[in-house]
Amino acid sequence: MTPAQDLHSTRQRLLSGLSTARTEIELTITHATSRVCEHAFIQTDFDGARAQAAAADPARQPLAGLAVSVKDLFDVAGQVSRAGSLVLNDAAPARQDAVAVARLRAAGAALIGRTNMTEFAYSGVGINPHYGTPANAAATDLPRVPGGSSSGAAVSVATGAAFVGLGSDTGGSIRIPAALQGIVGFKSTQRLVPLDGTVPLSFTLDTVCAMTRTVRDAITAHEILAARRVVRSHAPLAHYRMAVVPHVMFDGIDTTVAHAFERTLQALRDAGARIEEIPLPALGELAGLQASGGFAAAEGYAWHRHLLADHAGRYDPRVLSRIQRGATISAADYIDLRQARRSWIARVEQALAGYDVVLSPTVPVVAPPLAGVLPGTGQDAAQDAARDEAFFRINGLLLRNPSVVNMLDGCAISLPCHAPGELAVGLMVWQGAMRDDVVLNTAQQIENLLRPQQP
Repeated sequence: MTPAQDLHSTRQRLLSGLSTARTEIELTITHATSRVCEHAFIQTDFDGARAQAAAADPARQPLAGLAVSVKDLFDVAGQVSRAGSLVLNDAAPARQDAVAVARLRAAGAALIGRTNMTEFAYSGVGINPHYGTPANAAATDLPRVPGGSSSGAAVSVATGAAFVGLGSDTGGSIRIPAALQGIVGFKSTQRLVPLDGTVPLSFTLDTVCAMTRTVRDAITAHEILAARRVVRSHAPLAHYRMAVVPHVMFDGIDTTVAHAFERTLQALRDAGARIEEIPLPALGELAGLQASGGFAAAEGYAWHRHLLADHAGRYDPRVLSRIQRGATISAADYIDLRQARRSWIARVEQALAGYDVVLSPTVPVVAPPLAGVLPGTGQDAAQDAARDEAFFRINGLLLRNPSVVNMLDGCAISLPCHAPGELAVGLMVWQGAMRDDVVLNTAQQIENLLRPQQP
């Protein structure tokens, strides 16, 4: 994306009279109806978006009548929240907007449509057998996975169909598709944005957040969603002390991601950033902590169990199998998991004390080819089993790094760090709870270094 295409620059054009919200909404509708946006939306409301754009006040509203997409698990008054599933087709339309949607609307958002997603947000790959799977908008060689679960939200932002893609992040569902499609995804500290009006996956981990094209737009979106002001800092990169944790997060890294990450670290060091490798053996404990399925399985099953009694056959089998794992998690196991998490968080926060942020690859691989992970056809059992095995292996790999931050109850941003001509690679900047402002300010300085923008 060029700098002129971000929210900040577009709003400046509106304020200077070089464009109008009506003109911009027509451009985004053109993108939303293009072939590259196929399957990105489950439902569109172009006439509603036009009306919202016409009524917006760019001088007063930070979103200025510009297009915003809404992940299908958020309530929009008068619409059904299907969460990418067929199971909720007959649910009653929402009586009011989710808190996040209401805040975006009040800020001048033109709500262009509901975006596709992994069914019930339960996967980092982005496959949806019910509504089709949007292809990765950044890939030009062959169809690649979009990343999930906020797959359509990422495509809407990456293609120019929306300036902000509202989504959720339970184990990486904002940062994974952002990384794989070369855009920005910020996961705030969970408690900062209310979950009211969303279809849940895990009330312990679910975070309401958004994708944008730049870090400065991510700051704007977060300020709206969290109803708070980010304390801005223009301190240079030399001001920040950064950690890199070589353990776990680099396992299975591919060549493209490794080269992009090392090149980025060198650029940061050349700019004066202090970067240190530190051991963090607690990361190796996470797989064991979540061996039974973790919070998502336990809490997801609690919410779905009544629906499963009558509609199990309508679920994506890959989603169904993960939810059903929660049926075997006892109350005692769940309590143990909550206590173990508290202890784990305390030890990780102690290890990270003294560092402003941690740097890691958002995910260790570029977007895998889509064909190898699509659901089987039922005509070749061996081939279908191979696809399922590849799907779950890739899903685990994509979720591994970003899910660390969810378990930490922390905050993180993924921003592009690949060079022109390379497949998209995300750099994750992260820390513990309520460190959102330092993460955003650091990421802003990194973005200024890697991709200088217009004022």
